[in-house]
Amino acid sequence: MTFEAEITPGMAPAEAVELGCLVEEAGFDRLGISCVALWPDTYQLQALIAARTERIHIGSMVTNPYTRHPAAHASALATLQELSGGRAFCGIGVGAGLEELGIDYPRPVRTLRESITALRGLLAGDEVTLNGQVVKLDKARLIRPPAQRVPIAIGTRSEGVMKLAGEVADIALVGARHLTPEIVARYRRWLAEGAARAGRDVDEIEVLPRVTLCVSDDEELAVNSVKRFAAHYLDILGDYGPPVDPDRRRKIVATLDDATGWYFDLNRYDPPEMLDLIDADLARKFAVVGTPEQCADQIRELQTLGFAGVSCNLAAVNRGSMYDGLRETIEGSKRVLQLLAS
Repeated sequence: MTFEAEITPGMAPAEAVELGCLVEEAGFDRLGISCVALWPDTYQLQALIAARTERIHIGSMVTNPYTRHPAAHASALATLQELSGGRAFCGIGVGAGLEELGIDYPRPVRTLRESITALRGLLAGDEVTLNGQVVKLDKARLIRPPAQRVPIAIGTRSEGVMKLAGEVADIALVGARHLTPEIVARYRRWLAEGAARAGRDVDEIEVLPRVTLCVSDDEELAVNSVKRFAAHYLDILGDYGPPVDPDRRRKIVATLDDATGWYFDLNRYDPPEMLDLIDADLARKFAVVGTPEQCADQIRELQTLGFAGVSCNLAAVNRGSMYDGLRETIEGSKRVLQLLAS
């Protein structure tokens, strides 16, 4: 079983590094640091965590192909791979927070394909010339390419990008949040179509579900902490989400107009009516949430869908700070992993 954890670094860098060390102590196999525009820098935090850890693999979860040229990504990844002794990976997708930069995710599949092509070549130590529609390189070569191969993970909710993952990724992250046998089968079909197009064996691609994970001994507090997540994903998934009474759905989506801040930011504002409209059952359609015992049971249910692991976007319990809330989830996750291993 492979267990990934993602930390969104809405805190002092030293606190994010400490949490990264706690994720390793909890027993996770991989650690992703969110790449959010205007937030603390993902690659600098990854390098700092690599210097303080020994076992866990470290990467972005996920970075984007828009704010950094693939050559800049390749340089950062080569540095991280050397510093960590071969523990780096690259999680890449469309990204988050680009609206404030005036970027509207143009040509995502083409941009990702050209960026990953450039990344692969540069990280392999090749001289790369690429005259793409998005990415341009002219006899470019890394000065210190990594000695070990850097795995590439693609996270997505879209058909086009999942097919691309089948073509080029080592790891595919199913970003639907709401997962049923039918939805999982759809993503696996897209992945297989992409793999077939590239002449690859789809079974060689590691497939993990992306879930929001919030753990606390206080079940009610944990559930309330992810209700904004549930409203967000109910809105963006539309017909692919769980069945909800149309009037109730409309009211939930309407509360997002009054909400402020990122759904994963503890400093956000969630309208009180949102908390009333979303009960524990609906929250659990989009998140693994509750006590350690409850979360372990929910992950066991995910395993019945054919996954050999899980990629967890750690959600902060509503405490005094994002650091305190994420620390509580990480400490609870240690117990979850122990239960799953028993």
